[in-house]
Amino acid sequence: MSGLQTNYRAGFMRRTLAKYFFIEMLFLIAILPANAQNPAQRGIAITIDDLPAAGANSMTGAEIIEMTTKLLRTLRDRKIPVVGFVNERKLYKFGEVDDRIKALSMWLDYGFELGNHTYSHASLNRVGLKEWEEEVVRGETVTSMLLAQHNMKMRYFRHPYLDTGRDLQTRRQAEAFLVERGYRIAPITMDAWDWMYAGVYEDARHRADTALEQQLVTSYLTYTGQVFDYYEKFSKNLMGYEPKQILLIHGNWLEADHIGELLDLLHRRGYEFVTLQDALGDPAYSMPDEYVGEEGTSWLDHWAITRGHPPQNTPVFPQWVIDKANALPHQPTQP
Repeated sequence: MSGLQTNYRAGFMRRTLAKYFFIEMLFLIAILPANAQNPAQRGIAITIDDLPAAGANSMTGAEIIEMTTKLLRTLRDRKIPVVGFVNERKLYKFGEVDDRIKALSMWLDYGFELGNHTYSHASLNRVGLKEWEEEVVRGETVTSMLLAQHNMKMRYFRHPYLDTGRDLQTRRQAEAFLVERGYRIAPITMDAWDWMYAGVYEDARHRADTALEQQLVTSYLTYTGQVFDYYEKFSKNLMGYEPKQILLIHGNWLEADHIGELLDLLHRRGYEFVTLQDALGDPAYSMPDEYVGEEGTSWLDHWAITRGHPPQNTPVFPQWVIDKANALPHQPTQP
């Protein structure tokens, strides 16, 4: 074969392969969701549990107002849409009811939305269905009144402990009950356990131990980054793309003092902050979900377990934070 023929054939093969890969690329772009085409177009909704404050039992009404003011100012100034979830039992402390209701009302005055987290943070895995239903109804009293003053209605419910029921029948009955009352369940896909950090942080803050405060904040942001890394990759492996995520955090001093740094971390990772309603419009939240279990968990875990692919090698929470939390006079419980 002449050199001319060899060069021609080699050129022909290069053009053929280039054409083939171009067609393959067009096909992949066509079938992949928009988020998979451009990772910089990530979306995330921020949700905040255990209002008026996660540590309400150890705080005065004035302290709750102070903490709430600092948290909400950052969220408002950064134009972050948020839904907060309420445990109304925390409103009833002798001599402080007015301040605690005022703190709750501030969420609406600042332009945010409130949802139901049951009256006393009751787990569907630990109480009977009827008792749990009563907790849901009782948890509407004050919050619905405050929403009505802003021409709003309660529309979201967050399961305490993320517990959705020990068996599928109970889960489906609870879901039907919530639908009848006009709720949509607020799932989560990201959880960095800020509640475990928060008690240790607030103790350090009270003692003016600024070195420990900073150590905790650094660890929290590092661990949160690891959680984002894991579930972003997990999403792609499970579904082929990253859905609009829903982040769970809590109303506490850790977030009030440092949520700006958390928002910066998300911004650097290419996230746009979206409403909970927008996030729930992602097709992922219509995926089959038959998860039941003793422990609540992320809905990404729900979908994976339903498909028979449970998550593995999840980020390890720092043991030293757990040890310090367990050494506190009032040990934290999972919110």
